[in-house]
Amino acid sequence: IYSYGVNEDDPDAEGIIEDENPEDTNRLDQSSRDFLEAAIQDYNKLFGTNYDTSSDKFQNYYKDVSQRINDRELDLVIVVNMFLTGFDATTLNTLWVDKNLRLHGLLQAYSRTNRILNSVKTFGNIVCFRDLEDATNRSIALFGDKEAKGIVLLKPYKDYYNGYDDVKGYKGLVEELQEKFPVGSQTEGEEKQKEFIKLYGTVLKVKNILSAFDDFKGEEILTERDVQDYHSMYINLYNEFRNKDKRDAENVNDDIVFEMELIKQVEINIDYILALIRKYHSSNEKDKEILISINKAIDSSLELRNKKELIEEFIQSLTPSADVDDFWKDFVNTAKIRELDKIIEDENLNKEETYRFVENAFRDGFIQSSGTAISRVLPPVSRFTPTGERTKKKESVLEKLKAFFLRFFNISGGKLVK
Repeated sequence: IYSYGVNEDDPDAEGIIEDENPEDTNRLDQSSRDFLEAAIQDYNKLFGTNYDTSSDKFQNYYKDVSQRINDRELDLVIVVNMFLTGFDATTLNTLWVDKNLRLHGLLQAYSRTNRILNSVKTFGNIVCFRDLEDATNRSIALFGDKEAKGIVLLKPYKDYYNGYDDVKGYKGLVEELQEKFPVGSQTEGEEKQKEFIKLYGTVLKVKNILSAFDDFKGEEILTERDVQDYHSMYINLYNEFRNKDKRDAENVNDDIVFEMELIKQVEINIDYILALIRKYHSSNEKDKEILISINKAIDSSLELRNKKELIEEFIQSLTPSADVDDFWKDFVNTAKIRELDKIIEDENLNKEETYRFVENAFRDGFIQSSGTAISRVLPPVSRFTPTGERTKKKESVLEKLKAFFLRFFNISGGKLVK
């Protein structure tokens, strides 16, 4: 993004941002306009659009860029007096500032990054290339109160790592975790389980904050395998408590909060597992330590747990001369058809309509649970069959098809059959 505004001190503006006017390109000199035209042409080639610097098309260009930032199609934009007011993208997390800002202009600009998205993104990062500390403190005091600095700004790195006042830091929390719940131990009894869930959730939240500091690199206390083991324990309890609540409507655990977004943040994908399998295969399947790593990685992943039996079967079926990647694709395709045919047989479904239904789900990226398509999948029923029975049948079929979809969709390239 480029506009006529200059990135220099402006004594008249005093660091206050004027209202943006994305339609106006008339104040650009010819050199700047030529640069902007070239930048927009690059953008057009990348995204298949047709914008230029004329007022109407530039306005649409501005809106298109805004939408692509929201949709996470753009990772970085360089702006000059643009997208600093009236623009909201919850996924935006870092602002690099090379401009003297103050008062509400400073807070407006900073606020582009502070939209809470989930438990992973609970704050924004501001990287300043000018000394704005005093201006920041004055702005916060003016528009909040003089004590607001400690609420609006994160504390120093050492406070989160070592703790402050009566609040334990990362180091103390991890030491407590290792003392009370050593890796490999069992958490028996609901009270101990709840204690572990709360403690490890706190560790995850503090670690998430620390990850924004460069100082944290190399200071992590838990090893990668420790993290996998604790993740596995945490996910096991998540599934256990979730199933408890399903079985017993009165067993509502309102005092338990699972930080699953933070678990997903370090998600292990199938490419990582296949890399380990290639390493195991090249060792002539003698390095059993790699198998342990594979199992621990799968158990610590929400995404891969439902594929564990599939991966184990794949490893056992590998031949010495097999190419792991090619064999995996063929294996997945065969397993997909086998498992879908079994669902069709067990539930007495219409085979043609079931394949069409699942192919559409793989195309669209989700299982459609309403509409007539699922009705065509179900077996014919007598008109004397109670309505409740058909509803139960529909729910059980949808549950199996959703489980099938989640098991295979993200390892199939978006297609049911190759």
